[in-house]
Amino acid sequence: MATVSGPSGPVIRDPGQWATLSDCKKVLVVVHTLVYGQRLEDVFELLRSDLRIHVMFTMAPHAFNPRVHRYLEALDGQVLPWSKAVTTEFDLILAAGSQGLEQLHGPVLRVPHGAGHTKLSRPGDAPRRTVGGLGRNYLMWGDRVVPAAYALAHDDDLAQLSRTCPEAVPIAEVVGDASYDRIVRSLPLREDYRRAVGLRDGEKLVLVSSTWGTGSSFNRMESLLPRLLTELDPVAGYRTALLLHPNVWSGHGGWQIRAWLRENGQGAVPLVTPEADWRPLLVAADFVLGDHGSVTLYASMCDVPIVMTRFPGQGVNPRSPATALASLAPALSPTHPLPRQLAYARDRYESRAYHGIADRISSEPGRFNRNMRKLLYRLLRIGEPAHEPSTRPLPLPEPLPTALVSGGDV
Repeated sequence: MATVSGPSGPVIRDPGQWATLSDCKKVLVVVHTLVYGQRLEDVFELLRSDLRIHVMFTMAPHAFNPRVHRYLEALDGQVLPWSKAVTTEFDLILAAGSQGLEQLHGPVLRVPHGAGHTKLSRPGDAPRRTVGGLGRNYLMWGDRVVPAAYALAHDDDLAQLSRTCPEAVPIAEVVGDASYDRIVRSLPLREDYRRAVGLRDGEKLVLVSSTWGTGSSFNRMESLLPRLLTELDPVAGYRTALLLHPNVWSGHGGWQIRAWLRENGQGAVPLVTPEADWRPLLVAADFVLGDHGSVTLYASMCDVPIVMTRFPGQGVNPRSPATALASLAPALSPTHPLPRQLAYARDRYESRAYHGIADRISSEPGRFNRNMRKLLYRLLRIGEPAHEPSTRPLPLPEPLPTALVSGGDV
């Protein structure tokens, strides 16, 4: 709303009345966290060129939304305050989280915010621990199912939903996984990504990935970090990059993370910013050291040896592909040298077994854009554009930083 002075006092004007394109369908993208916003990009991008649709954004209440402001600023979209969003009627609402959705007005389309529905709900969130994103506490408000549609990636997710929240099965639809499709589309460009990040011939990129929470690799970084610094020698051709879940950044702040990772001011493992797209780095990697997060699961697609740094079994969905991956990939040893462990993982890598796990990420490989766009326009009650949606390759990544440097947040 805009407030101007009039002859009788302040006059409040709705900026929508001055829109150049009128009668557009109004779509609201609800961004709870940086991760949720990034996950939704492959969804709202399907609407970007339709002159019949006006996409707006809002930041919903969430413990991990400190970095959402800069994400929305970089998008340069129209951002509504949450207080305005909850009083406005929309033709469609897109969300990757659940908090506050019951306050909004319009059909809600939910999407998962990660791969494989790996994590279990926190103890105390519900009478029994359920699979994160698939339990009643994520999808219902009282006796009402909040979303009008739930877009799932795999048939296994739908089967899980029938056990944990059968009330939501009628609104669920298996559409596939956008990141799966874009990674597959980008695998032939691996050498382009490697040159873009600054790798020279013969150098081996070790991507170290951590999810968030007490069961993550970062929770034990004090034991892993010195090994990365001392055992993966650049002289021997190793380049290392550390990829932390954006919730780690939101929970602690960039200054604190750098302070923790800096070893006596002598530099440290290059740290990838949370705003960067991690998927090109995964395509470029020669090895992945990862925990039970989504990045490690997507690595099963990339013909790259994986070493599991940590796997908190009690907090992970036992039916998830992440659990299957943890039973296949070798586990990090605290005593044997890292280069030998990487060589062990490379020598015993079985492509077919890892691809079998990757197949559990999406039941609709290559068809996410087609399926999702069909669902979006059905909810909007208008016809789709008269062309097939294309799956774009991932963008070229920025060069890797050479070391962790002093300074404030990024």
